Amino acid sequence: MSEPPRFDRGHTDDLMSFLAASPTPYHAVANAAERLEKAGFRQVSETASWDESAEVSAAGSGGRYVLRGGAIVAWYVPEGARPHTPFRIVGAHTDSPNLRVKPRPDSGAHGWRQVAVEIYGGPLLNSWLDRDLGLAGRLSLRDGTTRLVDVARPLLRVPQLAIHLDRTVSAEGLKLDKQRHLQPVWGLADTVRDGDLVAFLEEEAGIAPGEVTGWDLMTHPVEPPAYLGRDRELVAGPRMDNLLSVHAGVAALTAAASSGGPLPYVPVLAAFDHEENGSQSDTGADGPLLGGVLERSVLARGGSWEDRARAFAGTVCLSSDTGHAVHPNYAERHDPTHHPRVNGGPILKVNVNNRYATDGSGRAVFAAACEKAGVPFQTFVSNNSMPCGTTIGPITAARHGIQTVDIGVAILSMHSARELCGAEDPHLLAEALTAFLTG
Repeated sequence: MSEPPRFDRGHTDDLMSFLAASPTPYHAVANAAERLEKAGFRQVSETASWDESAEVSAAGSGGRYVLRGGAIVAWYVPEGARPHTPFRIVGAHTDSPNLRVKPRPDSGAHGWRQVAVEIYGGPLLNSWLDRDLGLAGRLSLRDGTTRLVDVARPLLRVPQLAIHLDRTVSAEGLKLDKQRHLQPVWGLADTVRDGDLVAFLEEEAGIAPGEVTGWDLMTHPVEPPAYLGRDRELVAGPRMDNLLSVHAGVAALTAAASSGGPLPYVPVLAAFDHEENGSQSDTGADGPLLGGVLERSVLARGGSWEDRARAFAGTVCLSSDTGHAVHPNYAERHDPTHHPRVNGGPILKVNVNNRYATDGSGRAVFAAACEKAGVPFQTFVSNNSMPCGTTIGPITAARHGIQTVDIGVAILSMHSARELCGAEDPHLLAEALTAFLTG
């Protein structure tokens, strides 16, 4: 294998900016779309007739994307692509575990003003304690439009109980009741009034009072991403699981689109929502979004159902999600012969019970991409005595009948409000994904 690509700190700097600007899945896909637009991609409406649209005509090449909620599917049709040309897909997800606002958000007691929240996904609950939190998400307006909002300053806090009032915590460990102990405070009030939080957000977003009729809101830590370590070889930040892969996928797709000349595949980025709670939604990997977009792309290029079948049969998806680096304080929790290290390159994730979708032929596809990019890679397998997590990989493979390989970047503190990765690995992942998309 050739020497690894020189560490591109600019890529990691840009990842940190992307993380900070993407506190919710809705912000993440908006930022991804903005980057795609700058690279010449154009949005396509799902309600338009793609067969008749000049922007996606059968003869037309170029980059397109579809936005739906917190998900985005983008693809680039290279010149000379046939209707049966296979796809090369980078799959990722935009959501992260957090605390999300309930339908009746205004609560409080004993002179405290609080926000009622529900637990989304599987967060490390203790990591959300005593942390300055902002509030962001999507507001639905009376006229049928939506507006993104982000209060990116310290607004809320989940205060931990003082040790003087819980003398057992040191000996027995912290025990949190999800209903009683995770409700953040955001001020003082003698009485709680319904509508206070929404009215506050209307004012913050410059929306007329009473115009917001629905909301999808979530808390996020406001501390920005930062380099860490003596030599700044680490990065600490929120939502690396899995915006790190979304960012790398956008970089790889735009690089593939600008490579010039014909490509043997149609490169695709599919960033789904709701992976952290099972992917079963219209914007999740277990929904119809990806399949519908790919099929319509084939048909818009003059293809038939036979062309669709041929294209899918030759398609490969890299399901890119974060994985577990070996933890120096808990090395016994890892498989003794598989210890992925940060800054050691992306990881290939394997589980014979199909919690990951990788098989031997998929490994060969990924190994070829890494060899082409000059990128080292590692392998992750769970300790046999530990249950294994899963990803969108097996879902994508089963739903669409396409070969799928699970990969990612090794991190520590997965599902914490603030996670940790190597500063070099995001760039190495993007290089490998670019090589994969360009064949």
